[in-house]
Amino acid sequence: MLNRTQLLAGPIAVVDYRCTAGPAEKPFTEVHRSYSVSYVRKGSFGYRTRGQTFELVAGSVLVGKAGDEFMCTHDHHVCGDECLAFHLQPEAAEALGLEDWRSGGLPPLPELMVIGELAQAAAEGRSDVGLDELGWLFPARFAQSVSGQKQPAMQAGSRDRRRAVEAALWLDAHSGQPVDLDGAAKQAGLSPFHFLRLFAKVVGVTPHQYLVRLRLRHAARLLADDTRSITDVALDVGFADLSNFVRTFHRAAGVSPRAFRNAAKGDRKIFQERLAALS
Repeated sequence: MLNRTQLLAGPIAVVDYRCTAGPAEKPFTEVHRSYSVSYVRKGSFGYRTRGQTFELVAGSVLVGKAGDEFMCTHDHHVCGDECLAFHLQPEAAEALGLEDWRSGGLPPLPELMVIGELAQAAAEGRSDVGLDELGWLFPARFAQSVSGQKQPAMQAGSRDRRRAVEAALWLDAHSGQPVDLDGAAKQAGLSPFHFLRLFAKVVGVTPHQYLVRLRLRHAARLLADDTRSITDVALDVGFADLSNFVRTFHRAAGVSPRAFRNAAKGDRKIFQERLAALS
């Protein structure tokens, strides 16, 4: 079993599990150490808990409750399986109404499959939605899907709107520094889940999406006006590595950072090609 912790932020942890066990492996009893909701991305396996057996395939969801014993079997698949697991501390499970759920498996649900794939893209740096945000969104959407009850609409009064705007200004001032959902929520004096919903309601994008766009804005200014290297620009505006910056900038601008810099310095051909593509 290969486990890679993709995110550890406050009450949420996201772990990428990749299991290579096959039919020859002898199953053994394990215990859920925390509340968890896991998205099966690849392969299949059996999941036994509380006298029940669930056959999980790609798109299925595995629910774990802290303290419950379970056993995984691999009788029908020889290529291994992969899961993206969202582990919740008790306060997070309580905030989402998951503390009373029992361990088990669910069949593939379209709304969860979409978010699960988005979470995987975020884990691989292919999305501008934050993995910490999806760490709340996936379990919340699971709770809504299973209970059949929609999350009450967020009503933002004047005090909450001011909080969201102040949070946006704070993110702008600190965009070059490491910022996560938990830290931004604490700055606003709110729980991460409440802050995520409030910010998106008032500003129109999630906190991480706004943070990425702030970093891209600052990067565009530096590329146009500064002579420092593209790597230095990426690090100075808050990106952790060059490849993520280049990929994100290209997705937003339609050109690479280097091409953008050349255009800013008078390379008219790039602008002409972009205009022609719009016609």
